[in-house]
Amino acid sequence: MVIRNSKQFSLRLVLWLLLLAIHSHPAGGQTPLKSINNPQGGKIVYGLVDGAASQPAAMAKVLRIMHNNCGEKPQVGKVFKVHGTDSDAVFFTVVNHAAGNTQVAGLLIAAPSGPNQVEAALVSDDASRFGLTVNPMLGRLFSEWHPGVAGRPSGPSTGGGPAPPRPLHRVVSQDGSASAAIPDGWSFKANGGTGMVTAPNYNVLITINLVRGATNPTYNQRYGPATGMAAKIIYPSTVDPVRAFPGLIKEFYRVNDQKIDYQIAHVEQVAGPPGQRCVHASGRGLLSAINGPPPNIADKDLPEIDALLCTTARGPMGNYAVSLSMSEIMAGLGDQERATVGAILTSYQVNQAVVSQQANAMAAPAIAAIHQIGADATARYNATQKANDAQHAGYWSRQDSNARNGQAFSNYLLDQTVIQDNNMDGNGTIGHGTVWNSTADVLVRSDPNRYEIVDTPNFWRGVDY
Repeated sequence: MVIRNSKQFSLRLVLWLLLLAIHSHPAGGQTPLKSINNPQGGKIVYGLVDGAASQPAAMAKVLRIMHNNCGEKPQVGKVFKVHGTDSDAVFFTVVNHAAGNTQVAGLLIAAPSGPNQVEAALVSDDASRFGLTVNPMLGRLFSEWHPGVAGRPSGPSTGGGPAPPRPLHRVVSQDGSASAAIPDGWSFKANGGTGMVTAPNYNVLITINLVRGATNPTYNQRYGPATGMAAKIIYPSTVDPVRAFPGLIKEFYRVNDQKIDYQIAHVEQVAGPPGQRCVHASGRGLLSAINGPPPNIADKDLPEIDALLCTTARGPMGNYAVSLSMSEIMAGLGDQERATVGAILTSYQVNQAVVSQQANAMAAPAIAAIHQIGADATARYNATQKANDAQHAGYWSRQDSNARNGQAFSNYLLDQTVIQDNNMDGNGTIGHGTVWNSTADVLVRSDPNRYEIVDTPNFWRGVDY
């Protein structure tokens, strides 16, 4: 994370704030520091830190004062070097118990201002506002705060340094899935949690939260040459994220039928959401068609690119996800637009309810198709079973008929007859028996109410045949 080329908040900080949703609150300042009244909100203080001969000592003293004022020890991030300067900076969060347990967060900067002298500056705001006010606060701070030459961020020799953020107004995407604050004349589109902001003449292009599926080479080699929406990034998930960044971002755009020529000036690992690894990179580069000719552009004329790339943890089948947020500023416009880009990124908000609704709507046809496939399969199974039952019934009917006829013919050859006794044992029990034809005739004639001849269709299975 850096503040680069001037007294201005770096895009890598803004992206980090955006992805981690770090929005913070006003903190009590150090007594000797001067305060700036910022009309846009937030608190800005700066000045000499008495008794501090180094940046770490100055930052520790300011944090101790903050601890005493708020009644709680501030939680700090990783200290980073401000690009192009001798200044150090760190993000902090703290609960201000003295102010009703309000959440507080901000940025603390320490810069050497002379031999054994250090100045510090602190910007902070309410958690719900910090993402929108941090850039204006830093612009306001650096318009007044000028520590010693050794610690002053370098800027152009003319023009008075980078421009502050342009006036912004909030717009909502047509589908309602996201919103962002943008300048007049700029356009904003979003869908499913992914957003795009474009300046007139494409002088600035910002893409936010592009997401691609990825897989480890050892799991799904078949995805390798594919491109388009169904394609997956093929890259090992276990590689150090800083070392993997050049290959990952190239693979990210390869599956999008594009290639990126990225001359990376700086790359570092930064904190990310739980379970994710994030890398920030800055430099210059160009996007082009994957099969297009190599760009014939001088390095100094390449757009300024700032990117934040995050990867999720690997799943059981070797799959994971890669998200990318990136800004492109045309050459020569960095100082003019960098602060505006940062303010836009920190203002980006996703309507998760709409995104979930869109996801469900997209999934509904597939789910319905799956259900229909299941219903069709069940119907086919039932129809097959019914046909099989009918076939089996017909088969066994034919077998039974054949058996009855076969037995009748056997009886004919053997001079036998099946008779039915309607009063066996004198208790009305009905039974069958096979006797000689002459015997059958005698029995029927002697007692026709009790004995009768059984014809073929009325044979009993297991008794008569």
